[in-house]
Amino acid sequence: MRAFITSAIGVAFSAALVLPDAAPAGAAPDISVTAATEAADPAEVPGSTQSLPLSPLPDASTRATDAPSGTAEANAVQGLPRRDVHPFSLVGVVWDDADVELHGAVEVRTRAVGSRHWSDWQDVETHNAEHAADPGSAERDSGTVRGSTAPLWVGNCDGVEVRVIPEEPDGHDRGAARVPLPEGLRLELVDPGQDPQQSPVAGTDEGDVEAAGAEFVGLASGSGGRLATSLQASLKGAVPTSLQASGRDRVLPALSKAQTEAESEAAAGVAPGSKPYIGPRPTIVTRKGWGADEKLREKGFAYTKTVKAAFIHHSATGNKYTCSQAPSVLRGIYRYHVKSSGWRDIGYNFAVDKCGNIYEGRAGGVTKAVQGAHTLGFNTDSMGIAVLGTFSTSDPPAAAVNAIAKLSAWKLGLFGANPSSRTTLVSGGGNRFKKGTKVKLNVISGHRDGFATECPGTRLYKKLGSARTSSAHLQGR
Repeated sequence: MRAFITSAIGVAFSAALVLPDAAPAGAAPDISVTAATEAADPAEVPGSTQSLPLSPLPDASTRATDAPSGTAEANAVQGLPRRDVHPFSLVGVVWDDADVELHGAVEVRTRAVGSRHWSDWQDVETHNAEHAADPGSAERDSGTVRGSTAPLWVGNCDGVEVRVIPEEPDGHDRGAARVPLPEGLRLELVDPGQDPQQSPVAGTDEGDVEAAGAEFVGLASGSGGRLATSLQASLKGAVPTSLQASGRDRVLPALSKAQTEAESEAAAGVAPGSKPYIGPRPTIVTRKGWGADEKLREKGFAYTKTVKAAFIHHSATGNKYTCSQAPSVLRGIYRYHVKSSGWRDIGYNFAVDKCGNIYEGRAGGVTKAVQGAHTLGFNTDSMGIAVLGTFSTSDPPAAAVNAIAKLSAWKLGLFGANPSSRTTLVSGGGNRFKKGTKVKLNVISGHRDGFATECPGTRLYKKLGSARTSSAHLQGR
């Protein structure tokens, strides 16, 4: 096995249901669920999912193996031969039992719309179980959750071929059989639908954003004023002019530190003693801004008591997207999490693209302690921030790391958390910490700090130290 073996400010409510103090057996502690009405955004971005069953492949379609041709071992490889399909942009594989891990490799190749050329084989990240709701939570025990790979963004395609290859047995035991693949393997092909009109990031120039982001890197050791000034310059470079005309329902505009503190105080939602240490609110593209179809998710919202930590992830969807495509990538992930994986909503609380644009993730209000499904065992009293892309061997763009610092300074500040300090969380169960274990973690941690996984990628994980320092400076510490 690889890798250690491995919205808007508040939401309109028309009715509310709060769970009683005595939570039902099996439910996660300290969680409330609220029923609400939130207008579903238009039929212009419906999207679709094609779900195709996989079956044993002929020998000619499989990867070379030492097994004799025609044996059961060779035929254990499952997949789908080349075929024409309806257009899609994101792909993943799911199976019936979420508690069963896929021990093997998933590879896909695609054909772009209007092309006769087929891509090379691309790896799909198979170890994805650690991005999930906590064991025993209502979301996990809903009966709809399935095992799944990470989704992979491939762009607009209408041809696909996939193979799922079981892990080879231990080399020391020549008589051992391959590990069986999970039952009910299906290929999920996701069409994210069309962008909503006046997409907030439609005109982003990635080159300009990278230059602006680079200006900010490494300034955490300087004065707070210089840092804040560079941050604003970076923000202005990252946001196209179309964003200003998109409206507050699509984009929450950036605020100064003084404005942020005043607004937070007026909302009376700030933890005691936190007012002096709230970073300026960054520009945030709302769910309506990136075109979330609110009819897909569950109607209610799940909350936890507070936000004591931020877990940083990479989405493992690959880096072959432009920033103007980021809303489509998000809609694809959202649909895959809900329709294919069986979750209540997208798993992450926030997302960041390679240009440093910040997006609202799971619904429930960007200022609230919304419970996500991002770090198995540590979804209580935390938030999850996913950088769109894969950063195992590729460096994350400076603009994306800066966005982590900006977002964390603001959101953690609302709950009195210091980005450069440590906090204690209680594990809900996982492969690194047993359920009930009190774990001391950095307030800004990588996913791998709470679970034995490669996420958020080695290259992104190495940048978290500078993100912590920058975030604390933005809070005025």
